[in-house]
Amino acid sequence: MTEENQNQTPEVDENRLIAERREKLHALREQGEAYPNDFRVTIEAADLLERFGDAERWDQAALEQHDESYSLAGRILSRRIMGKASFVHIQDGSGARIQLYLRRDDLPEGVYQAFKQWDIGDIVGVTGRLMRTRTGELSVHASELALLTKSLRPLPEKWHGLSDQETRYRQRYVDLIVNPEVRDTFVRRTLVIRAIRHFFDDHGFLEVETPMMHHIPGGATARPFVTHHNALDLDLYLRVAPELHLKRLLVGGLEKVYEINRNFRNEGVSTRHNPEFTMLEFYWAHADYNDLIALTQELLNGLVTALPGMADGRVEYQGETIDFSGEFDRITVAEAVVAHYDELSAADIKSADKLRSVCEANDFHVEEAWGWGRLLMELFEHRIEHTLVQPTFVTQYPIEVSPLSRRNDDDPDFADRFELIVAGREIANGFSELNDPEDQAERFQAQVEARDAGDAEAMHFDHDYIRALEYGMPPAAGEGIGIDRLVMLLTDSPSIRDVLLFPYLRPESDL
Repeated sequence: MTEENQNQTPEVDENRLIAERREKLHALREQGEAYPNDFRVTIEAADLLERFGDAERWDQAALEQHDESYSLAGRILSRRIMGKASFVHIQDGSGARIQLYLRRDDLPEGVYQAFKQWDIGDIVGVTGRLMRTRTGELSVHASELALLTKSLRPLPEKWHGLSDQETRYRQRYVDLIVNPEVRDTFVRRTLVIRAIRHFFDDHGFLEVETPMMHHIPGGATARPFVTHHNALDLDLYLRVAPELHLKRLLVGGLEKVYEINRNFRNEGVSTRHNPEFTMLEFYWAHADYNDLIALTQELLNGLVTALPGMADGRVEYQGETIDFSGEFDRITVAEAVVAHYDELSAADIKSADKLRSVCEANDFHVEEAWGWGRLLMELFEHRIEHTLVQPTFVTQYPIEVSPLSRRNDDDPDFADRFELIVAGREIANGFSELNDPEDQAERFQAQVEARDAGDAEAMHFDHDYIRALEYGMPPAAGEGIGIDRLVMLLTDSPSIRDVLLFPYLRPESDL
């Protein structure tokens, strides 16, 4: 009974199959090099299918006249052994699958007999001319065949696939082999990041790199990871955000900069959060948050319409149609809260007592030290944020929760800041930058006091950043866009783990 026809208890089956494959590997070692690296690929399966897939233009007669050999390599996914001839499907690095036709008499002596001992999952190299089977399937008629890598573990049964979510995330390498849609997700992720780079390059921004280990964590209110430099006997913090370093570059005269960066935040793991994640951050001198809003809309309009299947600017996400094609909605935090809570009026927005009473009436957790700004945000985030499905710029955040943002000229209790909310989650956060060193120092001090009072996410006082501002930072605006959450939207993925190749999971030894 061949491996592909077995249907026994998976655990017992796998142990036996691994043992059998190890015996085959031992025999290969005795014959010579078991893992050769002398086969060279001349084309990928996707290219062959694209060039010769049209059965009318490239029928069997046309392929015979073409008379050119190609070399490709891939993993065996299925096979049908029929005496002196066999059909095999392989999948290569392009993600495409192509059929091989193996005929004993067309291969070097002994190769076909050896092939019969190979297994599903083995990686092979093949050279041959193209042909079309009776059913019209484009195939490679092999003249050479070589085993390149022996697979010791069987792939998941082809009729079950790899469906367990935890196993998929933990063994992403198998997930990519057996679930083509997973590969498509990560190809699209690459296309998104590439398009973002092109957009900012075309708009005159300079891509830069800033440190991932900081003496002082800053740039966001978040709990950092701590590491230690042995030679210097110095504690360091993994970057929670690159913001303060990027704004130092504005001081230095690099007035349009961006970084696609990895950030680390020591917080919970959920469908929207991973301790390590990717952000785009960019800073633009002589611009304000209204300029950012216009640029962000231009970026997303162009990005979405450039992706395959989204030319109309509409994205299907978890049963909702998200429209990126027109003008995005815009509302202030205060307007949203007053519209949602009947017991509040515009006059109540800055009343900590009134806001606290509404929070407590709704069983929202609040701290005694929170001012009206933090309380206002609790009301917004608990009941309103998740209802904003279409792209919406939520503006005018309280200064209390915006320690790096410029104050609004008309109402200095609010910041010239926005968040872009799509499908109920924050995708982007931007604001006019605070470049007043004395105001920034006061806000850092307030953050220090909050830390001393027990807020583990509050910022440290960054004296060097204040020194940089004292040299003079031009008026500017800056923004961060969550790449992972954006890719979730553009791939209809319900969890951030679906768009991270290797999401954080507890070690198997802890389970």
